[in-house]
Amino acid sequence: MTNIILLLLCLLIGLLLQKNKALPKDAHVALNSVILHVPLPAIALLNIPRINWEVSLASLFLVPWIIFLLALSIFPLLGKIFSWDKRTVGCLILTAGLGNTSFVGFPVVEAFFGREAIKYAVFLDQSGSFPIVTVLGIWVATKYSSGSMRAGEFVKKVFLFPPFMAFLVAFILGFFNWEAQGMVEDILNKMAVTLTPLALVSVGLQLRFKELAGEFRPLVMGLGYKLLLAPLLIFSTFYFVSLPKMIFDVAVIEAAMAPMITGAIIASSYSLNVRLSGLMVGIGVPLSFLTLIMWYYILM
Repeated sequence: MTNIILLLLCLLIGLLLQKNKALPKDAHVALNSVILHVPLPAIALLNIPRINWEVSLASLFLVPWIIFLLALSIFPLLGKIFSWDKRTVGCLILTAGLGNTSFVGFPVVEAFFGREAIKYAVFLDQSGSFPIVTVLGIWVATKYSSGSMRAGEFVKKVFLFPPFMAFLVAFILGFFNWEAQGMVEDILNKMAVTLTPLALVSVGLQLRFKELAGEFRPLVMGLGYKLLLAPLLIFSTFYFVSLPKMIFDVAVIEAAMAPMITGAIIASSYSLNVRLSGLMVGIGVPLSFLTLIMWYYILM
């Protein structure tokens, strides 16, 4: 409950800061840069070396990939049907195609299923969601902002993307059985916990409810996909597979999470319909609390 209240409070602070004329109009750009360079790399260095890569957890690994790849197919098609510009399509892929599986997902999973379920949520997030947003997320952002690019340019963008650099380093360290401990762990933890407040304040700074009417159709379709269709797809896909009940439950609930804030930040950083990216998270996070309860009772 504390984490959920923190999410809403930071979102409110961002909204209120819009009234502060001392802040520049693009203050969120600086916040987004800090997020990409500090807390996200810290999270990777903390968690990825601790992942226990087991074949039995393959279903959790697949969840974010299924959702993202389907979004990669659906939204360009909807864009053609409704004549959306490419920046709107790219924004929807990055927001509706990626779930908030960590700093909303972890506390929700713990509240629903207990502390034991957290390890499954961490595995899904760090083995699936994180690599997708750091690699394919950059590809989508570049493709829908500036168009096609050379393979060498794409590789350079990915490898110079701070969260991916940290992911790669963390994966190598984990291969050698290194884990952050002592003072290093303490420092990384303190850096990582800044993610939630900074990200939600950034979203609040960009959120303009008066712009809701202009983005209503893509917003409804994006949130409908993320909060209803995506979890229904995962539920239907794994229902007839012999999975432990807790793994199945975590897979469905994580699939039902609100749009990923990091995805919205990348969309905003690449100027992919900044208004819509803010609305997807700003409305999606509070609304998801209602739909998550619905999915919880379906699973029970």
